Amino acid sequence: MPEISDSAARAARDLRVVFSRLRRRIREVAQDADLTPSQESALSLAGKHGAATASALAAAEGVRPQSMATTLAALEQQGLIRRAPDPDDGRRQLVTLSEAGRARVEGNKQLREEWLARAFEDRFTPEERQTVLTALDLLERLSRP
Repeated sequence: MPEISDSAARAARDLRVVFSRLRRRIREVAQDADLTPSQESALSLAGKHGAATASALAAAEGVRPQSMATTLAALEQQGLIRRAPDPDDGRRQLVTLSEAGRARVEGNKQLREEWLARAFEDRFTPEERQTVLTALDLLERLSRP
């Protein structure tokens, strides 16, 4: 296996650090101060998956079903999700976002996108924004299998 160059190692390290900081900053923008990171993640996941079982959400999140059950119970108590019997298997329940949950997920998404767009507008020149777009095209290759 070929050796990893210093520039590749530095790029990997710096990219991870910058993405972690940016992710943390974007999370601060949202109105999820009353949710734990696992609750926030589960709420977002439920929004993406539509009706899903707790087991399916646990698998998608990479956590134990018991952990997901605890997380979903807290979200249900806050009125952010609903559970209903699975029409295909009455022993299971399907989890969906409540109206409050959907509004929260959509509102947070909009807040985050507006904050990021405003930050790009205020902190970068048009040329710098183009450089970021070019870099994102290159980074897209990292996400491909």
